[in-house]
Amino acid sequence: MTTRAPLTPAERAVYHLLIDHLAEHTFQPSVREIGRRLTIPSTKTVSDLLTSLEEKGYVRRGEGRSRGVVLLGFAGGVGTAPVPVLRMARTEAADATTPPREGLVPSHHLTLDRTMLPSADTFLLAYTGPAIPSHAVAPDDLLLVDPSGRATDAALLVVRIGETIVVRPLLERGVILRLAGTAEAGEVRLGARDDYAVLGVVAGVVRAPGAMGT
Repeated sequence: MTTRAPLTPAERAVYHLLIDHLAEHTFQPSVREIGRRLTIPSTKTVSDLLTSLEEKGYVRRGEGRSRGVVLLGFAGGVGTAPVPVLRMARTEAADATTPPREGLVPSHHLTLDRTMLPSADTFLLAYTGPAIPSHAVAPDDLLLVDPSGRATDAALLVVRIGETIVVRPLLERGVILRLAGTAEAGEVRLGARDDYAVLGVVAGVVRAPGAMGT
């Protein structure tokens, strides 16, 4: 499962500074400039924050270069952020004894206004399931998923069940997780012994112009 790890407030401040500085100046700030802009007295602290951003999959650093930071997927202006678009794909096994698995893999990025993003680890999911009228979701939509979001009543959840990704409205969350049924399948009940994980809460829908329901 390929999703980005959430950022700390300090990491998020550095990440947004890198985006805005690049959009304004076409080059990245130096480590010392980042420290001055964010009032971080130690260049080592700044360097550690950049290393953490790289380890979490937000940037790539050029070895030995003060300004050698590449923002992964970035193609926008000030106040924007690149958001990875994930899709389901079948990954081949490393050896003959391990079966292939379905998983989420990044296909590309879209640059969105940061005010649309509920958290820095937000991702877009290419949705291929049936329409969900209660949440205005149609096939081929891109779902804006917040891994850090709180699942309130009737929230639309993205859940991994075994090797399958399902998108269903939440009915109840407690000892048993209950998800609403669809026209094709009934209600889902998941307990502690089931192999599942809540990947996030759907915070919005991105639909191509001209698509059904616009």
